[in-house]
Amino acid sequence: MKVYIANDHGGVELKNRIIQEFAPKGYEFVNLGTDTTDIVRYPYYAEQVAKHVEQDPESRGILICSTGIGMSMAANKFKGIRAALCTDAYMAKMTRKHNNSNVLCLGGQVTGILEALDMVEIWLTTEFEGGRHCISLGLLDEIEDKLLREPPADSVMTPGK
Repeated sequence: MKVYIANDHGGVELKNRIIQEFAPKGYEFVNLGTDTTDIVRYPYYAEQVAKHVEQDPESRGILICSTGIGMSMAANKFKGIRAALCTDAYMAKMTRKHNNSNVLCLGGQVTGILEALDMVEIWLTTEFEGGRHCISLGLLDEIEDKLLREPPADSVMTPGK
């Protein structure tokens, strides 16, 4: 499985640990995040992951900022993205089983490394149940169709603008 992963300055350490832990297990990571703790703006990174996951529906995304809140807010602005901020293993499991989330958001400064690794493993290996949950996902799709429009191709955000 291909996993697009990105972070801002608050998630460098956690991103590196996730890649280190799961790449040997066969996951293909595409690192779209910063590799330094210099201050950067999370929406640029959320956009990159969201657009890649949208174009590659078999893939998943992981976004990490200090709390995970900003990344989840930004990622959920994109059509087809179901980003879930998780703070424990149960949330990670249920967001896959019931919501078919395709982007996991984590807080690099508020979640312990081992707890975060546990969440990632559960999230990567849990399948969507389908069934009655498809009704709710269909309703989310209807909301997106009403509210979100495809932006012009040249509207991608550029850092510094």
